Amino acid sequence: MNNHTDVDTERATPILSTNQRERDLQENHGHVPVLRDRMVELLRRGIAVDGATGIAVDGTLGAGGHTEHLLATDPNARVIGVDRDAQALKDATARLAPFGDRFVGLNVRFDEWMEAASCSSHPLCQEAAADGISGALFDLGVSSMQLDQEERGFAYKIDAPLDMRMDPSRGITAADVLNTYSHGDLARVLKTYGEEKFAGKIASAVIREREKEPFTRSGRLVELLYDTIPAPARRHGGHPAKRTFQALRVEVNQELRALEQVIPVTADALHVGGVMVFMSYQSLEDKIVKKALARLTTSTNPPGLPVDLPGTEPHFALVTRGSEKASKKEIDQNPRAASVRVRAAQRVLNGDRS
Repeated sequence: MNNHTDVDTERATPILSTNQRERDLQENHGHVPVLRDRMVELLRRGIAVDGATGIAVDGTLGAGGHTEHLLATDPNARVIGVDRDAQALKDATARLAPFGDRFVGLNVRFDEWMEAASCSSHPLCQEAAADGISGALFDLGVSSMQLDQEERGFAYKIDAPLDMRMDPSRGITAADVLNTYSHGDLARVLKTYGEEKFAGKIASAVIREREKEPFTRSGRLVELLYDTIPAPARRHGGHPAKRTFQALRVEVNQELRALEQVIPVTADALHVGGVMVFMSYQSLEDKIVKKALARLTTSTNPPGLPVDLPGTEPHFALVTRGSEKASKKEIDQNPRAASVRVRAAQRVLNGDRS
């Protein structure tokens, strides 16, 4: 439990009954949404504001667990669900069909949600584009459903095609990165996105091996990593392929670039009182969110003045102090919550400061 949060996480993330957990596991493809109740609580904070549109954007819809709980527990809520994975969006839309026109799905990358909503003829999208939104949730990283689909190549413990695209209909694959990037670019990707200490050594090994035969499957890459990373280093920090697979996935899907771009887009769309929430599972994501929210919530007034000059006041306030973490009980119930870090901010003034 994070001692720096402003909430009682033990109360905010109650443990599900056995029957409820079994139902949630079945409906969420074997995975309970991380911090489901707390995320809905944060979103409802914006929806409850007088004059709010009641529209929330679920920028990483996945199986739709967070959205379903929000719609089921708040009759004033309406949701625009966004997912770049067409099959995931189709399945979630079918699941959320009982909520009728209170839900609409958009098949785009999450930083494109406002552009897609503006071009949509759906009344919910038109209202969001014209009047703003009450909340937004971004549950970052790869979804459990994608990890479970062996043919997608996200999991290093399974030999599968080196794809890793969240939207399998477009873009380069992990195999393309391995087979075409220069030594410098490969090393940069591994070091920057995977925080891999042996990035240069791995890049050299990849180039040497691809000259014999192009990379097509994850099993061969895992073998290379075992052979390349020194034995003492393999004994610490988890699976030796974890950092490389993370780096390739981030590069293929441009995850960090999308995150950097979606924060100002969403900040501009929030009306006064609206809340945006980010769930990060690795330090690179969390650093981007932390820095962006710090900028949005800090005065630009010259230091030393007793009052803020007009136009220098921050337009957002932090809802979380530091990052919220899951309680031990939540983690015991849902191990996927162990690494999550939650940060949220609420718009307090009108104007464009994003």
